[in-house]
Amino acid sequence: MGKYVSLKDFDWALLALLVAISGLGLLQIYSTTVHTKFAGAHVKQFYWLLIGLGLLFFLCLYDYHDLLNHMPILYIISLLLLVAVLVLGTDVAGARRWLRFGGFSFQVSEPVKLVIILLLARFFSDIPRDDVTLADTLKVFAVVAVPGVLIAVQPDLGTALTVVPIALVMLFMAGLKLRYFVMMILAVVLTLPMAVHHLKPYQRARLTSFLNPELDPKRSGYQMLQSKIAVGSGQLLGKGVAQGTQTQLWFLPVPHTDFIYAAFSEEHGFIGAVVGLLLYLMLLLRLLHNAQTAPDVAGMYIIVGVAAVIFFQILVNVGMVVGYVPVTGIPLPLMSYGGTSVLFTCMAMGLVNSIRVRRFVN
Repeated sequence: MGKYVSLKDFDWALLALLVAISGLGLLQIYSTTVHTKFAGAHVKQFYWLLIGLGLLFFLCLYDYHDLLNHMPILYIISLLLLVAVLVLGTDVAGARRWLRFGGFSFQVSEPVKLVIILLLARFFSDIPRDDVTLADTLKVFAVVAVPGVLIAVQPDLGTALTVVPIALVMLFMAGLKLRYFVMMILAVVLTLPMAVHHLKPYQRARLTSFLNPELDPKRSGYQMLQSKIAVGSGQLLGKGVAQGTQTQLWFLPVPHTDFIYAAFSEEHGFIGAVVGLLLYLMLLLRLLHNAQTAPDVAGMYIIVGVAAVIFFQILVNVGMVVGYVPVTGIPLPLMSYGGTSVLFTCMAMGLVNSIRVRRFVN
């Protein structure tokens, strides 16, 4: 682990949780795609996971302080890459979210979230705690808004929304005064109608159909209704691997991506669904433990930012499959099919371990 760090300080429990959740994801991706044109997707996901684990250990070896020192230039590079996606990106169903390199497609917005976490961690580590001003708050939202808007116009509203909890949680940890939080909430409420007006028609349909999907059961409400049927039909113990009727008969569209937890609940039942959520809870608690033992303020902010993003994705995705949150296209970390999503999570865990193994370094 390098001259100043040791393997004994590595968080093996965090790695075990990551592998366990990823294993469930691989099993479910196999189950939902085995009889479809997506057969073999679990093999591709496995390769992405291996690459992600390699990046995890590489970032663990890399001193996170060096990354913090280079954040301004990395932030600019991230913005340029997001612009490149809009100009040169691969168009899939009217959306430009990927840059293609040879036979691989890469979703730039995923690593950008990590850049935002690191940049804000550097920013807040230079500000005395409980001394965050309104000007500081506006700077934070300006930094977050630029990549957020570039991601939203791809269009990818789900990923754009994930940058919001990073800013909010870090502002809370920095001790932002309550009146500023109230001002931000009022600003969001006042600008919400304008934001909804500029959404794509299908995005507006997603936002409204979750309130009453039965009004349009064959179009905008179809996916949510089928998801709720799949979750409920799993009952206590589930129908078994590759035995879920909603999933295997393709009533639930593309169930190995954003709605993978609906398919998982159908085939593994209430017990399996609870076990999955408990694994996520243990992962989040492990992250919070590492934040508490971080060697410096910057390290604490990085881990808190990582935990905020992962918690937000879990909350929205699981809420989405049971009909409590609009369909936003946010993947479930480590379970949903998607190479760049896996890479982001593994890289984030690598940064967490980079901080952890340096707890006792002078």
